[in-house]
Amino acid sequence: MSAQSQSIDAGVIVRRSLFFLLLVTLTLLNLFILFRGLNAPQAMDQAQIAREIARGNGFTTKMIRPVAYHQVQKVNGSAAFVAFPDTYHAPLNPLINAAVLKLVGADSADDWNMSIKQVVYPLDRIIAAVSTLFFLMSIGVTYLLVSRIFDAKIAGVVAILMLFCETFWNFSLSGLPQMLLMLLFSCGIYFTYRAVEASTEGRVALTPAIVAGVFFTLMAMTHWLAIWIVLGYVVFAAIAFRPRGIVAISILAIAGLAGIVCLTHTAKVCDSPFGTSFLMIYKGLGDSLNEGTIMRTDDLGSKPLSLDGILMKTLRTTLLQATDIVPFLGGIVVAPIFFIALFHPFKRPSIARFRWALLLMWVFAAFGMSIFGVSAKDLDSNQIHLVFAPIMAAYGLAFLSILWSRLEVVVANPLLKNVHHIVVVLVCAAPLVLGIWPKIRLGMDRRDSGGVPWWPPYFAPALNQGLKNWVKPNQICFSDQPWAVAWYADRMSIWLPNSKKGFEKLEGIASDLGTPTVGIMISPSSHGSEDMGTLQRDYGDFTSLVMDGRVFAATYPPGLRLYDKDQKLQSIYKKYPYPVNLFGIYDMVYYSDRPVRTSDPNSAQ
Repeated sequence: MSAQSQSIDAGVIVRRSLFFLLLVTLTLLNLFILFRGLNAPQAMDQAQIAREIARGNGFTTKMIRPVAYHQVQKVNGSAAFVAFPDTYHAPLNPLINAAVLKLVGADSADDWNMSIKQVVYPLDRIIAAVSTLFFLMSIGVTYLLVSRIFDAKIAGVVAILMLFCETFWNFSLSGLPQMLLMLLFSCGIYFTYRAVEASTEGRVALTPAIVAGVFFTLMAMTHWLAIWIVLGYVVFAAIAFRPRGIVAISILAIAGLAGIVCLTHTAKVCDSPFGTSFLMIYKGLGDSLNEGTIMRTDDLGSKPLSLDGILMKTLRTTLLQATDIVPFLGGIVVAPIFFIALFHPFKRPSIARFRWALLLMWVFAAFGMSIFGVSAKDLDSNQIHLVFAPIMAAYGLAFLSILWSRLEVVVANPLLKNVHHIVVVLVCAAPLVLGIWPKIRLGMDRRDSGGVPWWPPYFAPALNQGLKNWVKPNQICFSDQPWAVAWYADRMSIWLPNSKKGFEKLEGIASDLGTPTVGIMISPSSHGSEDMGTLQRDYGDFTSLVMDGRVFAATYPPGLRLYDKDQKLQSIYKKYPYPVNLFGIYDMVYYSDRPVRTSDPNSAQ
C-alpha cells in the first residue's frame, strides 16, 4: 500500500471515529443530562396506548375524547370507558413501542412508579430512546443513499448536518413518530433510487420499486398524513417505471390492503371507517373551530365543518409552508436549494430523474398538510416536511458545490474547495451548539434533584404520585391534559368538554357503567397556553373553572375563587368542591369529590 493511500485511509478512519464519538456524546447528553421528559400530547397518548397493547388489552386507550365516545356510541350504544378503542392514531409506532415496553417490563402497573426524588418519568426516557434510535439509524441509511447518488464527501456533510440539527433532536426526544417516519422514508427513497438507476440503465425496476412502496406504506401506517407521500410515489412510478402502470398498481394494492385492514377495524367500533383521525381536517380547514375544540365536543353534528372558501384556506396554508420552508426543513439552510437544483442539468440521468420523484412526493405531502393543517411552531405532530430535509440538503449541497468549484478564486486556491461545506455546517449547527451549554449546566445542577421537568405544563410526579393514588383504576377524572393523566397516572381521563351539557352527559354515562367520575384536573395546558379570548372560546362554560387557580394565586391572601361563584357550574361545584394544589402556585389543581389527604398542609382549601 502506498504512503498516499495509507494517509487517506488514516484520514477516513479519524473522521469517522470523530463522527462516531460526537454521535455517542450527543446521544448520551440528550437522553440523560438534557432530557426533560416527553412534551408532546400525541407522544404521551401513543405511549399509553402502547402500554395497553403491551398489557394485552389491544389497541385501546385511557384517554377518551368526547367526540370519539360520540362516534363509538352511535355504533355500539352505551360503550364502556374501560378498554375504550382508539380511533385516532396510526398503529405502527404504538406497536413498536409496545414491544419495547413489554421487553422492559413496563406492562406492570406497579413496577414503574416514580420515586420521591424523580421528576422525570422513567418510561419517558424509554420512549425517547426508541425514537432516538430511529433517528440514528436514519442517519446511517441517508449516508448510504447520498454516497450512492453523489459521493462520500457530500454524504458525510449531510450526516453531520443531521447530527447537529436541533429540530431533529427535539422531535427525537419528544417521542413523536417523526423519527420512525424519517427512517422509513430514507429506506423508501433508497430503493426508489435503486429503481430509478435500473430504469435509466434499461433494466427492470419492479423489485426495488415495490420494496420502496412497502416502506412508504409502512410510513402511512406510522402517520396517516404519509398517505400523501404514497400517492406522490404512485404517480411517479406510473410515469417512470416500465411496464407502465404495473408498479403503480402493485403499490396501490399493497397500500390498499393495509388500509382496508385499518379501516375495517375502525368501522367495527366507530360510525366512520376513518375514526377521529379524519377530524384533524378541522385543524387545517376549520375557522373558529380547531382540532382540540372538535375533539372535546360530545356531538359532532352540532359543529359542522364549513367548506366555504376551501380553496383559499388550502392556498393560505400552502403559502404558510412556503414562507416557513427553512424551519419546516429543520433549519438546514441548504435544503431549500433543492428547488433551485431542479433547474440544473445533472449529467447522470438517475440523479436528474430521481429529483422529480422527490418533488412529486413533497408536493403531495405539502398539499396534504395544507388540508389537515401544519405549523412550524413547536413540535407539530403533522410536520412531515422533516423527512425530506436530508435528501434535499444533499441536492442543495451538490448544486452549491458545482457553483463553488467554478469560482476563479477556488480554482486558483485548491485549499478553498471545502470551505463552503464548513460554512454550511457552522451555520446549521449554531442553534444546537450555542444553546447546549446552558442546558448542560442546568441539567447537571438539577441532576441530584431528579432532573428538569417540562413545566409548564407537565409535572409527572403530581400525577404519578398524587392523582394516581386518589383516582382508582375503575374511576375517571376529567382533565385538560388527559394524555398526561393516562400516561403518568395510568388512569382513565376524559378530555374536559367545552359545555356543561356535554360534561354532565358523559358523567352520567360513566356513573351508569360503574366507572364514576371523581374529579377534574386543571393545568397550564388550558390557562397557560392562549389569550383570554381564545381560552373563553375553547373552554366555554368551564372558563371560570380553568381560571380558578390562577385567580386564587393572584389574589392570595386571602384568595378569590371563581369556580364556586359561577352560577352555570353550581351543580358541578357541589359534586367536586375540594381543590387540591398539585404543583406550582395553584397552577395545577385537582378538584375532588371528597377531601384528599396530602403531605402539603396548604394543598387543600
